[in-house]
Amino acid sequence: MNPTPSQTVGPFYGYALPFPGGGDIATGGIAVHGYVYDGAGDPVPDALLEFWQAGEDGQVRGAPGTLRRDPTTGAVLGRDGVVFTGFGRVATDLDGHWALRTVRPGNGYISVCVFARGLLHHLYTRIYLGQDPFLDSVPAERRHTLLAEQERDGVFRFDVHLQGEKETVFLDFG
Repeated sequence: MNPTPSQTVGPFYGYALPFPGGGDIATGGIAVHGYVYDGAGDPVPDALLEFWQAGEDGQVRGAPGTLRRDPTTGAVLGRDGVVFTGFGRVATDLDGHWALRTVRPGNGYISVCVFARGLLHHLYTRIYLGQDPFLDSVPAERRHTLLAEQERDGVFRFDVHLQGEKETVFLDFG
């Protein structure tokens, strides 16, 4: 039996997974951005983050099929940038930075799945844009790792620390 990607050293994210406009869940709303850091505090230049979220009404349903393709070659051109999809996929750049454009989720958070080198299994976390009753179940000294910092009106920052002193709270959905 051949090993699967989760049994081998990666990353394998540069081919086919990121796509143009992957961080454009919807326009006219908010921007969320940040960095992914390893346990030593260094940026991770080859991580991949997937995002799922509810719409402004709090409902989890997005429009399928918003990827545009070149009619001649079939190559992916990117999202239409207008229709809310509820899903995004973004690779970090060489500085470990990522960015997402979306609407404010009606349930108050954006779900995140992190894939990165050195991880045999992906990690789940959430980006909270404000206080939420769920945060009361997280130790007080760790809650801030789930809260996005508002930098200015409509722009939030959320850094992911894979391990170490500043490690982000990761959730177990198993």
